[in-house]
Amino acid sequence: MAGHAARVGRDIDRWVERGLIDEATAGALRRDVERSDRSAISLGRVLSVMAAVLVAAAILIIVAANIEQVPRIARVAGLFAIIAASYIGGAVFKLRDRAGFAEALYLVGLAAFGASIALIGQMYHMSGDESEAIFIWCAAGIIAALLLRSPILTNASVLLSTAWLLTAFDLDHINQGPSFVFLLMLAAIWIVSYWTKSSAARHLVILAAMFYALLYGISDSAVLVGIVLIVLSAAVFLAAWFAPDAVERFAQLGGPQPVHPLIGFLLGIGLLQAQFADDFWPMLCLSLIAFAGIVAALVLRGRQSRLMRWVAYLAFTLELAVLYFSTIGTMVETGALFLFSGFALAIAAFAISRIERSIAARDADGRQA
Repeated sequence: MAGHAARVGRDIDRWVERGLIDEATAGALRRDVERSDRSAISLGRVLSVMAAVLVAAAILIIVAANIEQVPRIARVAGLFAIIAASYIGGAVFKLRDRAGFAEALYLVGLAAFGASIALIGQMYHMSGDESEAIFIWCAAGIIAALLLRSPILTNASVLLSTAWLLTAFDLDHINQGPSFVFLLMLAAIWIVSYWTKSSAARHLVILAAMFYALLYGISDSAVLVGIVLIVLSAAVFLAAWFAPDAVERFAQLGGPQPVHPLIGFLLGIGLLQAQFADDFWPMLCLSLIAFAGIVAALVLRGRQSRLMRWVAYLAFTLELAVLYFSTIGTMVETGALFLFSGFALAIAAFAISRIERSIAARDADGRQA
């Protein structure tokens, strides 16, 4: 956000130099941008959440240490007291319009609840495994987020659901078992995120769903999952391009986000390339499709999203690295693939440059008229 304020400040200076606005207007704009910048980032809120994470980690580690010198009943009572104090204290802070401290206390309460599950299971040797405990922990997090209308608990629920996926299934054979429950959990969290107004949770849900698709593709049907990812990502990207307002009304991600479809598209390409790594022509076609997708994302959305540009640059670099180290067929064929790709990108760059110059000339004529 600070970078955004700096860019707007430079734009204001440029507008003043060109005589587009006077000094009084420029001063008012600078003050408004500074106020907006300060309100967007609350260092106190960030630090309180970081403190809550440290306290939560301390609770979990102390419980895992299983200190025998402390009576069992005292340990259980202590955790229950922390849970009650965290949630009641958080509610009090929220009523006093101190949302940052309230969310931090909620997070401590959720951590204490997870520690309680582990402690009780440890003390009474209850049957069940780690994944079942995390599943209950995640369900409690979703319910708490719903009841307390807490964004941070919604975000934590996404992380807990992912932890459950990682502990409940063999990642090399994730298709064996009811792993689809993970998608149901994500769907529930997505719905709750509207109530808690957590756009961050929706971002995390999308990334978690892509992670699941990647694991499923590695386990089984890599080609099918790869194609579905590519088609679905392209469809979402085009929908966000042609109907940004409608997409934003549904997703509420803080603006049409092209980054997620690009990541999904590249994951799909990666799954397919892993299947055809030793075949020259399929790899050539997939590489050209990957480069075309990256260029299209840059051209259509690169100007509006710095994050999208960085993801595209990183993806381009990784694609080159994969092609270089995989050596498709022979070194000559790999070189030919680079040559084809280079010429294709050069032609695309030339065409885009001509289009940009034409648009700039048309805009200049319009201003002169």
